[in-house]
Amino acid sequence: MVALIAPAGPLSEEKLQKALSNLADLGYRVREGAALRRRTGYLAGDDAERLQDLHWAFADPEVDAIWCARGGYGATRLLPRMDLRLIARNPKPFIGYSDITALHLAIGQRTGLITFHAPGASAELPPDTLQHLQAVLTDPQVPYTLSASPVATDPAPMTIRPGKASGPLVGGNLTLLAALVGTPFQPSFRGRIAFIEDVGEQPYRIDRMLTQLLQTTDLRKAAGIALGTFIDCAPKNGDFSFSLAETLRLCLGNLDMPIAYGLPFGHMNNQATLPYGIRAELDADAITLTLLEPACR
Repeated sequence: MVALIAPAGPLSEEKLQKALSNLADLGYRVREGAALRRRTGYLAGDDAERLQDLHWAFADPEVDAIWCARGGYGATRLLPRMDLRLIARNPKPFIGYSDITALHLAIGQRTGLITFHAPGASAELPPDTLQHLQAVLTDPQVPYTLSASPVATDPAPMTIRPGKASGPLVGGNLTLLAALVGTPFQPSFRGRIAFIEDVGEQPYRIDRMLTQLLQTTDLRKAAGIALGTFIDCAPKNGDFSFSLAETLRLCLGNLDMPIAYGLPFGHMNNQATLPYGIRAELDADAITLTLLEPACR
């Protein structure tokens, strides 16, 4: 049984039906969260309703996994009142990305549970996305190597700093990583492979958020940085701007660690599943990320 919840933004009817269809096609029985069809402004129900769905999904013994229907905005609002002891007592796969980054980081930091940065249930799930999901979550393959994104993008996949490094995976959406700075849920990157992606942000905003992380967190102490595929992050026409590639090199090019851009995760249809906390190896020269441990046993 999969619990389908919306801990952040609301779903259109079209997206809701897409999520239900996706899970049915995968052969899963679905139980909807009580707030799944709610809409309170830009939230899928008020904070108490969304939090209740999250707690219910972990506590219900009939629920085997929890899949967030989408991201949006609102997950950070739940953090202070999350019952992390309840979650720790009821380990099960928790799946989502984008705004769900905040929940992944809080759960991992306070409970040690492995959670999964993967497409929302309402996303397109092309064959390679399903292959990645299966290789990590339902039929674990170790080692499992992710190569540079096959999707044509600007910039193309590139090495920013050469070398290899290994460590546990931590990261997610850049906007959320910046938003958590100064909170009790600010992540530590020390000795880890930081994986980072974003969507719809102009290069100067990418610069601002990376600069914030470099000045306020231990990102400089990471083992390496794996950058996903940043979608719609080119400068607007007519703007005086660095390109996205120039911005990433400007912000990260002087760090003493392997760094590569263009791995297959982010706001794209063809995206991989990344398990938080699992050891991985980044090969920045080959632009690959290899999962070294199984996330499920």
